Amino acid sequence: MASHRQSYEAGQTKGRTEEKTNQTMGNIGEKAQAAKEKTQEMAQAAKEKTQQTAQAAKDKTCDTSQAAKEKAQQNTGAAQQKTSEMGQSTKESAQSGKDNTQGFLQQTGEKVKGAAQGATEAVKQTLGLGEHDQDNRRNY
Repeated sequence: MASHRQSYEAGQTKGRTEEKTNQTMGNIGEKAQAAKEKTQEMAQAAKEKTQQTAQAAKDKTCDTSQAAKEKAQQNTGAAQQKTSEMGQSTKESAQSGKDNTQGFLQQTGEKVKGAAQGATEAVKQTLGLGEHDQDNRRNY
């Protein structure tokens, strides 16, 4: 009988061991599933954070690019305005120089004309052809 009883107890022990093993395996499986889910959640959160960071960097780059473009346009406009002002100033200076030159040339021409007339009168006087001499000749 001892062997029957030993077999019975061995079977009982085997059954309890199998049950404990199944429980332990179930717990391990649940913990593994929980760890898997947690890992997936963390991976998803990291992916979303990376996408947000990438989008923020893209937006900042776009903003910086737009600001640089606007600044370049402002600088171009300012340069064009300055060039236009300088061109206008140069034009005005040239016109003023032209006006001054015309006035100078006119004055010089009048002086030369006056000098030529004076020289002509002097020659006439020397030769006795001056207006004063002609008036005297008529009187004779």
